[in-house]
Amino acid sequence: TAYRCGDLVDLCRGPHLPSTARVKAFKVTKNSSAYWLASADNDSLQRIYGVSFPSEKLLKAHLRRLEEAKERDHRRVGKQQGLFFFDAVVSPGSCFWTSYGARIYNRLQELMRAEYRARGFDEVITPNICSAELFKRSGHYQNYREDMYGFEVEGQEWYLKPMNCPGHCIIFDSRPRSYRELPIRMADFGVLHRNELSGTLSGLTRVRRFQQDDAHIFCREDQIKSEVTAALSFVFNIYELFGFEFSLALSTRPKKAMGSVELWQRAEEQLQQALEETGKPWSLKKGDGAFYGPKIDIQLQDALGRGHQCGTIQLDFQLPLRFNLRYQSEQKAGAEDAKAESPAGEEGLPPGYARPVILHRAILGSVERMTGVLCEHFGGKWPFWLSPRQCMVVPVSEDAFEYAKYVKETLHARGFHVEANLGDGTLNKKVREAQVAQFNYILVVGKDEEDQMAVNVRARGEKRPIGTKGLKEFMEELQEENTPRALKQPKGLEPFRRS
Repeated sequence: TAYRCGDLVDLCRGPHLPSTARVKAFKVTKNSSAYWLASADNDSLQRIYGVSFPSEKLLKAHLRRLEEAKERDHRRVGKQQGLFFFDAVVSPGSCFWTSYGARIYNRLQELMRAEYRARGFDEVITPNICSAELFKRSGHYQNYREDMYGFEVEGQEWYLKPMNCPGHCIIFDSRPRSYRELPIRMADFGVLHRNELSGTLSGLTRVRRFQQDDAHIFCREDQIKSEVTAALSFVFNIYELFGFEFSLALSTRPKKAMGSVELWQRAEEQLQQALEETGKPWSLKKGDGAFYGPKIDIQLQDALGRGHQCGTIQLDFQLPLRFNLRYQSEQKAGAEDAKAESPAGEEGLPPGYARPVILHRAILGSVERMTGVLCEHFGGKWPFWLSPRQCMVVPVSEDAFEYAKYVKETLHARGFHVEANLGDGTLNKKVREAQVAQFNYILVVGKDEEDQMAVNVRARGEKRPIGTKGLKEFMEELQEENTPRALKQPKGLEPFRRS
C-alpha cells in the first residue's frame, strides 16, 4: 500500500495520518541498531521507535500505563516474590517453579478440580510419550510435526504429546459406548510440550513445557447447546472470581472446512442460541472458525485493560471421524436411522450407531500463561485464597518467640501459608519487610496476645492495624476467606425430594 504525506510517498501497511499537523505530542521510546537490507555486510543504521498523540494529556496517560505495565510485568513480579525463574542453558522455555510459585500453580488446579467435581467432569491421565502412529491418526503428524518434540527408540518414532485430545479419543474408543453415557466429560492436567521457536519465548506467556485445564466433552449433536451453555457458565464463574472483564465472539465456517454446510449451520445456530441466552454482548467473526468446527473465543481484559486469549470453546467434527469414534444410538431400526443421527452423516457407520461431536474446552488455558496474566492483573497483590504468602507472625521481642512459633504451627496445621520472623531486627523493620513481601496479614504477638490466646492483626494495604482478635475467631475468618465458592464443602445433609 502506498501512503502520501506531502512530498513523502511511503510503501507501508499503514495507516498513515493525513497530516502531521495532527501530531500535538510525541515521544521517542527506544532505538536499536539495524543493518541496511538486513545484511551484516551493509552499513549499520539506527532504528527509532516512538509514539504520537493528538494531545499532551493522552501522551501522559499512555506513558503512565506503560510504566504501570512495567511495574506489573509478571517476570518482574516473579523475580521479586521468588515465584519462578528460567534457565536458558538448562531448559529454555521451561519454567522452574519455587515452593512459593508452586503454591499458586497447585491452587489454580485445586480450584478447577473442585469445579470439575461439581460440574460432572472426570479427570483422566494419559501418557506423555506416544508413538508417531497416534499423531498420524489424529492429523497432528502431518500438520503440526515441526512444533513437536520427537525421537527414535529401537527404530520406532515417538513424540512428547503437544495436546491431550488424541489420548482422550483413545480412552473414548477403549470400549463400546452407548447414547445413555453421553455426554462424557474428560478433564486432564497432563504435561504438554511444544517446540516453540526460541525467538517467540516470552516469560510465562509463551513456554515449551506447560499444563492446561484441558477438557474434552463427547456429546450427541442435540446436546451441543446445553453443553456450550454449561461451558460458558463455567467460564463466567471463573473469570468473575478473578475480577476479569471479558468479551465473547462466535467464529463461523471458514472457506476450507470439514463437514457439510447443513451440519455447520445447525452447530452454529446452537452456539448462537447459547450465546444469546447468556444475556451478554457478543460479536460475530464470519469465516474465522477452525476447519474442524465453529468456536467461541473468550478474550479477557486485565486490570490495565489489556486483552488476553486464554479461554476457548471449540466444536470438532474431524477427530471423531479420524478415530472412527461411535456410540450405540437410541434408534436401532436400521442404517438410515443411524445415518440420520450421525452429525457427520457418514455412511461407513454400522446400523444402530452414531458419531459423537467433541467439544474442546479450556478456561485458564495453560496454567503457566494464566499465572503470568494473574501476576500482572493483581500486580503481585494476590487475593488471600491464592496467595503464596498469607500470614507473617512477628513477635515484639525475643520473649514472644515461643508463642509466635505456636501461632505459626497452629495456622500451618490448618493449611495456611504462614511464616514467623524470629530473626534480628526491630519490630518496625520486620513489619515493613512483610509488607514489601505482600503478606496478606501480619500478626504481631507479645505478652498481651499470649495471655489472651490472640493476635494483633494488620491487613495488607490498610494504614492502621485491624486490632486484636482471638486466635480461634481469626482462624475461622481466614478459613472463610481461603475458600472460594467452588472449594466450599456442603454443610449438613440436604433433605431428599422427589422430582
